[in-house]
Amino acid sequence: MSISRRSFLKIAAVTAGSAPIASAFVGCDEKDKKKAASKDPFALDPKLKWGKAPCRYCGTGCGVMVGVKDGKIAAVVGDKLNPVNKGLLCAKGYFLPAMLYGKDRLTTPLIRKNGVLEKASWDEALGLIAARFKNALDTTGPKSVSIYGSGQWTITDGYIATKFMRAAIGSNNLEANARLCMASAVTGFLTTFGADEPMGCYDDFEKADTFVLWGNNMAEMHPVLFSRLLERRRKSPWVKIIDIGTRRTKTTKWADMYVEFKPNTDLALANCISRHIIKSGLYDRAFMDEHVLFKKGLTNIGYGLEDKFGFKDKPQAITFEELQKDLEKYTFEYTSEVTGVNTGQLKQLAGVYADKFSKIVSLWCMGVNQHTRGTWMNNLIYNIHLLTGKISKPGSGPFSLTGQPSACGTVREVGTLAHKLPSNLVVMKPEHRQKAAGIWGIEPDKIPAKPGYNTVEMFRALDRGDIKLMWIQCTNPFQTMPNLNRYTEGAKKDDRFIIVSDIYPTPTTEVADVVLPTAAWVEREGMFGNSERRTQHWFKQVDPPGEAKPDNWQIMEVAKRLGYEYLFNYNPENPEKDIFEEYRRFTLNVGKDLAPYEVYTQKRGLRWPVVNGRETLYRYNGQYDPYVSKGKDIEFYGNKKNDKKAVIWSRPYEAPPESPDKDYPFWLCTGRVLEHWHTGSMTRRVPQLHRARPFAFVEMHPDDMAQIGVGNGDKVRLTSRRGDIELKVVTGENRKPQKGLVFVPFYDEDKLINMLTLDAYCPISKQPDYKKCAVKIERT
Repeated sequence: MSISRRSFLKIAAVTAGSAPIASAFVGCDEKDKKKAASKDPFALDPKLKWGKAPCRYCGTGCGVMVGVKDGKIAAVVGDKLNPVNKGLLCAKGYFLPAMLYGKDRLTTPLIRKNGVLEKASWDEALGLIAARFKNALDTTGPKSVSIYGSGQWTITDGYIATKFMRAAIGSNNLEANARLCMASAVTGFLTTFGADEPMGCYDDFEKADTFVLWGNNMAEMHPVLFSRLLERRRKSPWVKIIDIGTRRTKTTKWADMYVEFKPNTDLALANCISRHIIKSGLYDRAFMDEHVLFKKGLTNIGYGLEDKFGFKDKPQAITFEELQKDLEKYTFEYTSEVTGVNTGQLKQLAGVYADKFSKIVSLWCMGVNQHTRGTWMNNLIYNIHLLTGKISKPGSGPFSLTGQPSACGTVREVGTLAHKLPSNLVVMKPEHRQKAAGIWGIEPDKIPAKPGYNTVEMFRALDRGDIKLMWIQCTNPFQTMPNLNRYTEGAKKDDRFIIVSDIYPTPTTEVADVVLPTAAWVEREGMFGNSERRTQHWFKQVDPPGEAKPDNWQIMEVAKRLGYEYLFNYNPENPEKDIFEEYRRFTLNVGKDLAPYEVYTQKRGLRWPVVNGRETLYRYNGQYDPYVSKGKDIEFYGNKKNDKKAVIWSRPYEAPPESPDKDYPFWLCTGRVLEHWHTGSMTRRVPQLHRARPFAFVEMHPDDMAQIGVGNGDKVRLTSRRGDIELKVVTGENRKPQKGLVFVPFYDEDKLINMLTLDAYCPISKQPDYKKCAVKIERT
């Protein structure tokens, strides 16, 4: 099946008053204005004031034109000049304006008094936060305070947070919710290439012959990008889409081939493909000799289930022959037995990758990353591309997608994780701390050399009392953390102090001692960085409601009250520019180069590294990347310690920490849906989206439903070793998990599925596995 681009063209408008105002474009020059209007079949209403911005939701980075009337967002239109989406928007993007205007929007600071949140002034709230910071620092030290942020932070929000924690507080207890979705992608890139983030870009979607989706429901999670795949196939009928997963989804409907594997066995599946490529002699020996070396690490590495779990891998060099020996067991027959995939499909899939004349792109997101061997699984996908030389070339390469608008730009690039500093620097290296200290004007010793707590360990520390104060911004962890009961109860303990900055009440504000109202999206200026390394800027276009303020303003105001005003002495007329230009100093001459601030205000984003005004489409490719040594076709220069070569890893299949048994006979997998974004705190307040998907549900295979004696719409109780929940059953061709597996989305705050999930994590990336735990199901 194929679909034309025109069928995706939509427009969403929300009327807000009728008084006409002058037409203007914010952040667009006159040429852009005329060009956009001339190309848009739905001409932009001249009565509205129009400005450009990236979308507020997923990591795709779609461009939107925002129409303002009477001080409110009145309409949005897909930006046809933005190369990411070319005018297309998904269901959530159509209704962006309504996201800002829920009736219960937070508009004033709140302080909990006698168990009740009461209105307060900014001065009172900020003063209380500063006093509690000071008390914790004086009594229990910098290790007892923390900030938990978000891939929805703007770039400058994240930068101010990391500067505040490292340079002012002297603590590395800074984490972000991208640890829950992208950490395995980071460690996968780092262990294989020595540098984070994809080498390719979205241009590959118009160049590849085959797209292999590893556990990635792209039709619902990244629908605009998926439409580009469909359009590529419509124009070029030989193009194929292969869906590898544990449940049939809307992506399966559009796929040419569906490969269903047993949960956690994707490791064996990837190794089988590599074995076939080698055994058949279809690997690119010249590419490997020039650009690859081989390693293996420890095995049976644990699952992070114990408090204060620690792991450090011990990589050792191996030969190509030793790799072959490690792969020998992954025959088609053995792999079929482990994975449940028939040998014919295994041979067909392996043959697709091995075809020397076919360009291929591998795509994945949470299915690979939320995995107790997530780093290994990323490594194994890279192995396949490195064995065949199908990497860093137009139309060929591995591509890890992201789920938040700035998980890349803010968390991964700015470095809002417990071990990181901006631009791929880490706190463990003295020379990196020296560089950061020089830019910040502090002594290097102020930055601790030991990483802080990763996300799961941070919430465990809060429960134990090792962390006394936590400031949560722009995220909803008391809906998203696995093994949720433990961490919610821990936050409620008497000597804990929780600050939450958000735009709406959530399960997280329910446990807060102070709630701060946040300015969202185009209510303030900002920048996001998307999945293809594209940094995009937008100007403020409307005022926030009430007294809401940007996240970075909130942090800097607390810093001033703690005596650190000198670290945040930015131009009050344009602090965003000053902050960004300071951050940009970290990125220059290290392969992460960002353009000057003014450039982004006029562009629809640029893909870094940006050198001499030119963006980079393909990293590590000498035709495109200025950091590749002269005369080299490919050079993985991030891996300096490995002679600028990529690493092919020997990583075995290992079982998950919890599997179905006689007491809990079903797998539980969690995830998202098309209509809602993450915890639904914004999208459930959009009437159209809420009506389309009002409550959470459990997907079941028809045979499992028959065994239990339930039909569509009946209620069942799911129980794990950690909690239980009642849900209605749904099934259908677009929503059919394999037999023995059930799927539940996590957007419904009235149905907290994470009370059941397991807080096991990948020992290398520290990212939890939300896709695999054991449950029992009973009819209610």
